[in-house]
Amino acid sequence: MSSPEKVSVAIIGASGYTGVELARLLSVHPLAQLVAVTSRQYAGQRVAKVFPSLRGICDLSFEEPDIAGICGRAEIIFTAVPHKTAMLVAPQILDAGKKLIDLSADFRLRDAAIYEQWYEPHSAAEYLVEAVYGLPELYRDEIRKARLIANPGCYPTSIILGLAPLLRAGVIDATTIIADSKSGTSGAGRGAVISSLYCEVADGFRPYKVGGVHRHIPEIEQELGQLHGGAVTITFTPHLLPVSRGILSTIYAHLNKEVSTERIAALYADMYGQEQFVRLLPPGGIPATQYVRGSNYCDIGFTLDRRTGRIIVMTAIDNIVKGASGQAIQNMNLLCGFPEDTALAAPAFFP
Repeated sequence: MSSPEKVSVAIIGASGYTGVELARLLSVHPLAQLVAVTSRQYAGQRVAKVFPSLRGICDLSFEEPDIAGICGRAEIIFTAVPHKTAMLVAPQILDAGKKLIDLSADFRLRDAAIYEQWYEPHSAAEYLVEAVYGLPELYRDEIRKARLIANPGCYPTSIILGLAPLLRAGVIDATTIIADSKSGTSGAGRGAVISSLYCEVADGFRPYKVGGVHRHIPEIEQELGQLHGGAVTITFTPHLLPVSRGILSTIYAHLNKEVSTERIAALYADMYGQEQFVRLLPPGGIPATQYVRGSNYCDIGFTLDRRTGRIIVMTAIDNIVKGASGQAIQNMNLLCGFPEDTALAAPAFFP
């Protein structure tokens, strides 16, 4: 321990949007001490110089990713790096007896063959069997005992939380699920990409990776299949919003039978009524990204379309917080036995 009260933590890959969000939240975490942040691009530079938003908050400098050295200083390590990179460093971290919370996709899929179908060859597939999918609302008990946590993707978080009560209760036809999701541009990362430039995004709205090719699909189907108790195939179409943060998912499915609004509301209340970070709107309530921006909350609303026999579920999250870094810290809190909302209880930014 870095002190009798605090757990020592490090971030590998702290110069992207999720990495700097981790640094922001961990720097004010009363039970954690951030001891190292890495970035090849900014090695030797002070974090507060690269990210002035952290002036007076984080006094660290970026380091080269010396994994052995970091393992000597930190008990819990976050990897906020692209896929493929995390699997290269995970064995060294775990062999050193450290706990790993990975924000990439490298350990989310339980089947290495499926990972390789959607990504590339997996060099640490032997660790997939023990990786715990880090969605606390579904896997809280497993997370507490894990040494490797696979932090969920942002789109999957919004879709899985929206559908979980319905699939568990068997009230929807699992072959009819359509998820139409919209994300702010921070979801594309901080790298210089023409399609993410201001003039390419502002005053516009467009889908991308249409036709069942987005890499979050197998992750979503895996977790929905667990809830359903059988294979699930979804139609998923992501869209790019001209905003910095937020995901709004509108999810459609046919009902298996006639069901009342009150019954659906009760299913959501039974599953999420005691969850601090899931806020249930009254039937007919409409969530919006501006009401979760900067927070770790997921707002959920639903409407029954009696004319078509469908339910329409709507969810809103901040893609960088509940969709990434906030959820990672929620997982760390569980792992360490801290109150689950530590450093995460702040309300959304508004306006």
